[in-house]
Amino acid sequence: MNQITVSTDKSKLDILFIQNFLKDIYWAAGRTIEEVQTTIDASVCFGIYLDGKQIGFARVITDYVVFGYVMDVFITEEHRRKGYSSILIKNMMNEPLLKDIKIWRLATTDAHFLYEKFGFAKLSHPEKMMEKIL
Repeated sequence: MNQITVSTDKSKLDILFIQNFLKDIYWAAGRTIEEVQTTIDASVCFGIYLDGKQIGFARVITDYVVFGYVMDVFITEEHRRKGYSSILIKNMMNEPLLKDIKIWRLATTDAHFLYEKFGFAKLSHPEKMMEKIL
């Protein structure tokens, strides 16, 4: 029987698995194992596991009160279209550590349908947003 679990326990994360996926994806191309570890150390992380084997990941950068930014969300190709990403995001949104966050943000090219199920919408005032990319 397939058992899905989601955990915030960073000791369970398969760092090599995460880096191997991220290094080839458009938003994180070339990210090194050291950089992946740094991002994990500085974030609230979620591993999703099928029968104990990690099949996906997500992380939130946050101050725990005002703001949370969702990043690096993925499910491996062979496990997509089975509802696992919804399970992952639901667990993230219901995580007690993150219960006080007032403003959630993320960027996505092709998964709007997923995040809309959890109340995400286009920016109300995108003209107020700024960025600096190095």
